[in-house]
Amino acid sequence: MLGGAFFAQAVASPLKSEPTSQPRHVLLLSVDGMHQSDLAWYVAAHPNSALAQLVDAGTQYTHASTTIPSDSFPGMVAQLTGGSPGLTGVYYDDAWNAKLLPAGTTNCKGVKPGVEIDFTEDLDKNKSSPDAGEGLGGLPGSILQMTGSPQKLIDPSKLPVDPKTCKPVYPHSYLQANTVFEVAQNAGLRTAWSDKHAAYEILNGPTGTGIDDLFTPEINSDANGYPAGNDWTTDNKATEQYDNYRVQAVLNEIDGFNHQHTDRVGTPAIFGMNFQAVSTAQKLPSSDGLQGGYTNKSQPGPLVVKNLGFVSDEIGRMVSELRKRHLDKTTTIILSSKHGQSPTDPNALNRIDDGPLLDGLNAAWKKTHPKAAPLVAHAVDDDGMLIWLSDRSKAATDFAKAYLLAQHGNGTDINKAPKAFAHSGLETVYAGAAAAKYFGVKPGDARVPDIFGISQYGVVYTGGTKKVAEHGGAHSDDLNVPLVISGAGVPTKVVDGAPVETKQIAPTILSILGLDPASLVAVDKQHTEDLPIR
Repeated sequence: MLGGAFFAQAVASPLKSEPTSQPRHVLLLSVDGMHQSDLAWYVAAHPNSALAQLVDAGTQYTHASTTIPSDSFPGMVAQLTGGSPGLTGVYYDDAWNAKLLPAGTTNCKGVKPGVEIDFTEDLDKNKSSPDAGEGLGGLPGSILQMTGSPQKLIDPSKLPVDPKTCKPVYPHSYLQANTVFEVAQNAGLRTAWSDKHAAYEILNGPTGTGIDDLFTPEINSDANGYPAGNDWTTDNKATEQYDNYRVQAVLNEIDGFNHQHTDRVGTPAIFGMNFQAVSTAQKLPSSDGLQGGYTNKSQPGPLVVKNLGFVSDEIGRMVSELRKRHLDKTTTIILSSKHGQSPTDPNALNRIDDGPLLDGLNAAWKKTHPKAAPLVAHAVDDDGMLIWLSDRSKAATDFAKAYLLAQHGNGTDINKAPKAFAHSGLETVYAGAAAAKYFGVKPGDARVPDIFGISQYGVVYTGGTKKVAEHGGAHSDDLNVPLVISGAGVPTKVVDGAPVETKQIAPTILSILGLDPASLVAVDKQHTEDLPIR
């Protein structure tokens, strides 16, 4: 753990910056989709950039891994709780729970349990509107007026229901571990965050109140005025505009205001946001006249390069604002990512339609179990497979595993030509008790997937050709994300190549602020250590 000894060492080492005050603020930034290789490439090519300066003024961990599955929800939750999916209970933003009741249930007696846990834009009162249904006028330009309490923007009739209370389960109460925001609040400190759906109120933690100011403009809402404007992710310029709104919110918070810039409340002790532009640049085949994805193995294409520059410049604005407000000597910046993106080798891409695979599994099961329900209760397949079954017996999980491994067919390559696949595009399949063991939970756990399939490199499960990359799997392209700690109290010009995990960010944040990391349930139970800062 960090403490007085850490700061004494920081002053003594010749590599350290000049002594600063005790850090009083932590600014956490997630560049979704970004790989460590992207950061290394960009810094080498742009040594005078804000990203390069951030790396130079801090400690860089070159072998950092995010969660498995590498989805946004478990990835962000890990950074702010210190826990892996098995402990937090959060495997994906769209999952299944075998014990909760279907959304809309009002009379719970005799209702069969088992329900999709959909913590996406589908929870919004109006998912087509950037304000998620708050009813603001003048959108999207007025989006900064949006509430800092997005729980009120969630439609409770869309939430799963607790059979014990017969009441809706909000995202925050679904989380099985507390967050750094709650620990900070208990110490009388202010907190703020910005993310992409109202459902990110899960980061409030089990109390439901951990974040004082939570700004969540809906990224999958209509982005009018753009050629591909059915949402902010389908046109990369739109994604940049979306990110700009949230950067402005952070700038307002640096200045000591709420995100709306209406009330002077003081700069938060813990605050930050995630960037989406790099992620869309990696996934779109092209946008705004530029090729998306990668041109060769780990070589960013023109659109990704443009967006790495965009993120660098936006981070530079934040750093400049911290200096302007004389907060640079008391603020520590942590840069990482919720997830990477796979594949970074365009020649490895194989887009496989998972629909026929799941339909075939159900049909094969029905042949021998004609009166049984469809075997697949729920599935989420991006570049890995998570499947929850209606029958969780060993016989059923073994059947599903055997079926998937026996399937062969054709997907489409980067040029949209047929490309053969074997074993449903899977490299390894964990089924039943093996899947539970993989995630560190007991067999029969209500949340754990019954089938977890790790895909072959390059496989993306999609029904069309609109994507050239995805996340959610377990390849190094999904997992190896950047991790940099820079600023107040941190040694400069340090490169640490030891393996670390992004869940170590959570206890590190608390230690930086002089708070007890053991206050986090996940840190206490999983013995999550601080990041080593020399």
